[in-house]
Amino acid sequence: MKRILPMMLIVATAAMSAAPVHSGGKVDCNLRFDLSGWSALYKTASGTGTVTCDNGQKMQVAISAKGGGLSVGKQEIKGGRGYFTGVGDIEEVLGSYAAAEAHVGAKKSGSAQVMTKGDVQLSLAGGGKGWDIGIAFGKFTISKSAK
Repeated sequence: MKRILPMMLIVATAAMSAAPVHSGGKVDCNLRFDLSGWSALYKTASGTGTVTCDNGQKMQVAISAKGGGLSVGKQEIKGGRGYFTGVGDIEEVLGSYAAAEAHVGAKKSGSAQVMTKGDVQLSLAGGGKGWDIGIAFGKFTISKSAK
């Protein structure tokens, strides 16, 4: 278990730090977020975050993750980070992303994912506290925050 978590975080960090490819009108956008939830075959989590793009756009967002699989646990991520590719405008980050996740942790929990929504790809990494183990599939949804 101690080897799986560092490998997941290394993969996510490498994906997030890779030099972005710019094509006509594309911008770089980052997500900072806090997320907490639980799983017992069904997985659910919710949280908040801020999306910031290199063209000056900024948006407060609400996040929800729902799905199922062979998963059990409770998790809280503070200060998670995400990186979007394939974005032309900040509004394109909104919506539901197809997600698949492998996770494991005890006391200090971690998560690393890469998910897609059309041409937009989102790489996530975060660490926190809790306990969890399993594989889950589902969707990760980003919407405008009511704030």
